[in-house]
Formats: sequence, structure tokens, C-alpha cells
Amino acid sequence: MPNIREVRSVDQADQEDLFFGQTVLLWARWSVIVAGIVLVLWTSNSIAYLTATVPFFLALMAVNFFLHGRYVTGNPLNRAVVMAASAIDLILITAIVIFWPGQHGLHNQFFVLYLPVVFAFALVFTRRIEVVYTGLAMLAYALACILTFTVPLNFGNDLKTLVMRLIIIATMGFLGNYYFRIQRIRLVKAGKGDVSSPLQPTRRATRA
Repeated sequence: MPNIREVRSVDQADQEDLFFGQTVLLWARWSVIVAGIVLVLWTSNSIAYLTATVPFFLALMAVNFFLHGRYVTGNPLNRAVVMAASAIDLILITAIVIFWPGQHGLHNQFFVLYLPVVFAFALVFTRRIEVVYTGLAMLAYALACILTFTVPLNFGNDLKTLVMRLIIIATMGFLGNYYFRIQRIRLVKAGKGDVSSPLQPTRRATRA
């Protein structure tokens, strides 16, 4: 009996993942913005502090307003622009880690903003792209800590803390993409009428 070929091609699957996945990226960015502004308002003790810190999150907000507006109006951005916007996220978060008043590099607790951004990105893109993005996030944070001289390269406790945080960032990327691949396999099997475990590898069938 001839096998039935999957309805969606690889390109179509990637495009659908990008379209529906943009929602994840948008809300992850909004969570970063809201959490950052709440922390700023909670910890601020002067107008000068607000003036120096709020612009970081206003820049993120401007980027997300543009992306969200395009998505709501039915004109979502293509893959290259979404990846560029995600790269801007890393740049702005790294700038927060480096230039935040009074807390630089390793001593800046805003490194946690990398986590939702990396996790959301991993839910949308394939493993190869996710690995590159996660690696860039880890490199950006490591350089931010080194350039601010908050991590002496003498294998002390500060360096151990940096390594642990880098492992956490890498783990978020791995878990996000692992879930992404489970969902992709489940959709492929559902299209073929296969109800077996999504963790089992599937082979793309061709018409005999």
C-alpha cells in the first residue's frame, strides 16, 4: 500500500513556525520590558536614576511596538527581520549589564533578562539557528562581565558564578528547542495519522 507524503514541506513548516512563533517572541519581549520597568521603579531613589535607566527599556518597547503592530495588522516580518530584532534584544540587554548605574557586569542581576529572550527564540527557530543565537547570548554576557572587570580570570568564585550563569542560558536554549522539536514531530505524525510517541524519530515518507 503506498505511503502518504506529508502535506507540509519543510519550507512551509518553517514559515508556519515563524508566523505563529512570533507571538511567543513578542510576549517574551513584553515580559522583559514589564519586569525591567517594575524593577526600575521599585529600586529607584532619584530622578537621575530613572533618567539613566528607563531609556534601555524604552528602546525595547519601541522595537516591540513596531513588531507587534505589524503582526496584529496581518503583516508579520520575515525571518531575517525577526532574527535582527532578536539580535537587538541581545544588544540592549548586554548594554544594561554593562552600563547600568552602580551595577556592572557580574554584579548586575539583570542578566536574567537573557533567559526569556533565549527561551522564546528557541521555541521558534531550528536547532542550528538556536545554537548560534544562544552562543551569541552567552558570548555577549561573558564579554560584558570581562570588559567591566568584574570577573578576574583566576578561576575564583566570580568565574565559577559566570560559568554557572552561562550554563543556565545554554540550558534555556536547549529546553526551548527541545520542546520545539517535539511539537514539530507531533504535527508531522498527526498529518500522517500516526499517534505514537512524539519522542520517537520519524522518517519523511514518499509516495511509492
